Amino acid sequence: MFAEDEAALILETARDADELAAMVDRRVAGLPLEHVLGWASFHGVRVAVDPGVFVPRRRTEFLVEEALRVARPGAVVVDLACGSGALGVAVAASVSVSLYAADIELAAVRCARRNVVPYGGSVHQGDLFSALPASLRGRVDILLANVPYVPSADIQFLPAEARLYEPHVTLDGGSDGLDVLRRVAVEASEWLAPGGHLFTEMSTRQAPLAAALLTKHGLPAQITTNDDLAATVVTARRD
Repeated sequence: MFAEDEAALILETARDADELAAMVDRRVAGLPLEHVLGWASFHGVRVAVDPGVFVPRRRTEFLVEEALRVARPGAVVVDLACGSGALGVAVAASVSVSLYAADIELAAVRCARRNVVPYGGSVHQGDLFSALPASLRGRVDILLANVPYVPSADIQFLPAEARLYEPHVTLDGGSDGLDVLRRVAVEASEWLAPGGHLFTEMSTRQAPLAAALLTKHGLPAQITTNDDLAATVVTARRD
């Protein structure tokens, strides 16, 4: 985003001169724009984003688009490792669904509730599937699993906005970036409904490994890409 565009958003959001000055100071100090504003625009929806909460990336809108291909009214949708809840909210803003979200971070859960509850959804705190109501087991039609996938050694190369202001637990995917997805893959088929889909974002390099991993656990997977957004999504389906 150009500096002029950032300035316009800050001017639009600030309620008075004092708040404007404080917001400019925070941005100059390196705080992510979304944390300065308190919100992010994601797939046409304004999503609240609190300090210390993962900022939804524009490329991840492609994951939402892929999920919307199979979303039907009344579908049970779970946003796992939800952060602000942006993915689930973006789906719910387009299709009337039964929305659930979960995250291990309390700050994320608090933030996600502000976004998810207005769509009739609920947010739960805990580690991956353990956070979800047991009644969802075998009933999830769409599992949005945008879990951390940055290899641990590569975090040092991320932009400072991510490296310094977003919790490492939201970024760190272990030695090859697939550790969290491995844990998801082990349980996903138990939670998905027959014909249910799992969507996850990966780098182009990691995607074949991720697809093979999900297929190994009974979830045949395919890879789709969007060159304009530099986005790669792995989609798996329970038969």
